Amino acid sequence: MKLLVFAHTPPPHHGQSYMVELMLGGLGGDHRKRKAGQASRLSPGSPSPLPQGEGAEGERVGVRGSSEAGETPDLPSTHGIECYHVNARLSKKLEDIGDLRLSKFFLLMGYCFQAVWYRYRYGVTTLYYIPAPGKRSAVLRDWMVMVLCRPFFKRLILHWHASGLARWLEMVVQMRTRALTYRLFKRVDLSIVLSNYNRADAEKLFSRNIKIVPNGIPDPCPDFETQILPRRKARQAARRKLLAGHSLTAADQENTDGDPRLFRILYLAHCTREKGLFDTLEAVALANAHLAWFKFPIRFHLTVAGEFIAAEEKQEFMARIAREDLQLPMSFFPVQSRDREGASRERASGAAVPEPAHPRHPDTPANSWVAVDYKGFLLGPDKTRIMAQSDCFCFPTYYHAESLPLVVLEGMAFGLPIISTRWRSIPELLPRNYPGLVDTRRPDQVAAALSQMLGRDSGEELRAAFVANFNLRSHLNSLAAAIHSVEQTTSVSSEPLQGLDLRPA
Repeated sequence: MKLLVFAHTPPPHHGQSYMVELMLGGLGGDHRKRKAGQASRLSPGSPSPLPQGEGAEGERVGVRGSSEAGETPDLPSTHGIECYHVNARLSKKLEDIGDLRLSKFFLLMGYCFQAVWYRYRYGVTTLYYIPAPGKRSAVLRDWMVMVLCRPFFKRLILHWHASGLARWLEMVVQMRTRALTYRLFKRVDLSIVLSNYNRADAEKLFSRNIKIVPNGIPDPCPDFETQILPRRKARQAARRKLLAGHSLTAADQENTDGDPRLFRILYLAHCTREKGLFDTLEAVALANAHLAWFKFPIRFHLTVAGEFIAAEEKQEFMARIAREDLQLPMSFFPVQSRDREGASRERASGAAVPEPAHPRHPDTPANSWVAVDYKGFLLGPDKTRIMAQSDCFCFPTYYHAESLPLVVLEGMAFGLPIISTRWRSIPELLPRNYPGLVDTRRPDQVAAALSQMLGRDSGEELRAAFVANFNLRSHLNSLAAAIHSVEQTTSVSSEPLQGLDLRPA
């Protein structure tokens, strides 16, 4: 089977572009390059740097992946799909995504003509395309591709990486926009969706066939059982002893990788309000106030990793973390306290002393330390280290195009207890009745969930769910089977490809 893949790979790095890269690598890469004797961008089974942040359009995700036995993609001959790739990249940076520019119009026209050329030069008859979320500029792009490309292809496959188009068409835009979208997308041969929730978008366009294929990624934490789990259990045991009113011995603190009195929360995504950054800040402040009121010897510390899209939100963030309710006593940071005192003495003697490596807001009072550590964009070993050292992953998103965020899968791979929202497909990723789910825009519920996480298990259940349901091999096998089904099926179907219930029992 020959498949025209009209989608871009990184850069810019975000969940959608990364999954396209994984798909191309798993299906053997661009067939034109193989025929020319060139290596594909992503060889099957090779490690790939996962971009940072979360799952939908315009979002960075991930850490450096690492292959292990059973996690490498199948060989191209196994899947029987020849991919011809049109790398339809319209933006160079994340900040450019969604901007309407004349230069993008001409770029898109060129990509469309390239697709039509491949259609006749290589005999490709099936078009693979990733439709827009509910966003006007992205829908305009879709219209243009459908007008210029779709008439030349016998079959159309839509892969819904973002969600929300159906609701947007019904609730936001005028009738003419809705009617034209229906006209251009009508009778899609196959829609591939990531979850049961996403099915509504595909049904809105009257897809003939719908397959549910959840995302899967390379295991970023193959040494979980030997390296991370023992340390996390040691920290958990130490916290339970502290909460019971006992002091810690030296033996209790062995293998805890830092002071167990600090419960380390990780926020990993774009630093925006919709992604839940400011709800996370409020929740940490509320939860720490609760612990201080009852005189518990534990505090929450938040690490934020990601990029700010809007300068005003970064300014608001910096001002917020300097407020008193996001400060911790220096007794929780003994190393930083000693470093500061020693540096002060050396500066008083006239020595040139560099600033401490641990970032600290200039407005923080002298007798305290900020409870939030902003790391910026991380990739590779730094990112892996942060995830491995964290005690909990917090992602209270209500992002308008959120679908199946890859950062949640990463958190599961690292066995991190997860706090997230009942938003879009997220509940389908987690076990039934999972206690870490909260309502959107409710930092009080996030704070309560954080307090409950102090005594929860070490995340083995979530790790097992990732290995069973969201590994790369299963994803590629299911995706290839779905693509092949377009040649065999004409009746309408909306069953999961392998009868998969995304939520582990």
